[in-house]
Amino acid sequence: MTNLKNEYTPDWVSPPGETLLETIEALGMSQTDLANRMGRPQKTINEIIKGKAAITPETALQLEKVLNVPARFWLNREQQYRESLARQAEHEALETQLGWLDEIPVNELVQRQMVTWSEDRVQLLRNVLTFFGVASPREWHEVWFNPSVAFRKTLAYTSEPGAVACWLREGELQAQTIECQPFDADRFRTVLYRIRALTVEPPEAFESAMHSLCAEAGVALTLVKQYEQSKVSGATRWLTPDKALLQLSLRYKTNDHFWFSFFHEAGHILLHGKRDVFLEDGNGGEYSQRKEEEADQFARDFLIDANAYLSFVEETRPYFSKERIRQFAATQGIAPAIVVGRLQHDKHLQYTHCNDLKEKFDWVSA
Repeated sequence: MTNLKNEYTPDWVSPPGETLLETIEALGMSQTDLANRMGRPQKTINEIIKGKAAITPETALQLEKVLNVPARFWLNREQQYRESLARQAEHEALETQLGWLDEIPVNELVQRQMVTWSEDRVQLLRNVLTFFGVASPREWHEVWFNPSVAFRKTLAYTSEPGAVACWLREGELQAQTIECQPFDADRFRTVLYRIRALTVEPPEAFESAMHSLCAEAGVALTLVKQYEQSKVSGATRWLTPDKALLQLSLRYKTNDHFWFSFFHEAGHILLHGKRDVFLEDGNGGEYSQRKEEEADQFARDFLIDANAYLSFVEETRPYFSKERIRQFAATQGIAPAIVVGRLQHDKHLQYTHCNDLKEKFDWVSA
């Protein structure tokens, strides 16, 4: 969650020159006297008092000697005043950008405790920008909705970019808290074999182990529930040259989809460049589509030995009984659901058949 302190910030801070004027008047000193004692033009002193000129460190030190008031006091007053002016300017600018909030699922962010709610729309806008780690909606569009991102859109759905960005950012924030060893491709491939063996285990047994194993190889694994309008199943990107982020949403809620999505994203990490971003929801053109197909092939072959699968299909079709599927899955050391999903995808098995061999996953409330 983004921690935002609910502190009172005054709308307006008086210029430090007002305090300076009060100080010299209390001492019975005129602006001319002060200028002479400091060796500064009277015009400069007058501009400081009116807030037109700033109190510099040099001026603050001179005031300390002449008025016996610490330099840090004058510098702090100056800083507070300038910050107040900047906040006023920012507030006015943000008031013209409140419409951007309509692009963001603010209520979901608040429900997930990622953003603190405020009745003040400008403050709410600030809170959402802080969640995204950007200064304004313009920077948000540059960082989170950049057209260079490779998309693969599910044909049946259209995701809202604001919701997708929220999902990606939540995963990024999670990943920042995960300590990883520097990425090692050979180690990650070895780790994937160990994770493959976990497909027969229930979530309470494999989830923690997956996180640890991935971190050992330099991959931060995050599981983030999809937002209502973010039709995404997974994403892969590099946070640093030594740390990859593999993010899953549990979109389809069955273990065959979950495991295929994981190994598909793992394929991107091992096969493709560190500058690539893969979001399993979007369009990307022929170049991206080729990489998606490569990741699909990686997942298929890693989960089920290609030659063994072909032999199984030839020997078994057209009657794929649940018992034969279980037996073949056992020889592969994987969950039967993965075999069912593969057979359905390859049109050897109708999508209505053998679904009771699949397990449904769902989010557990904390």
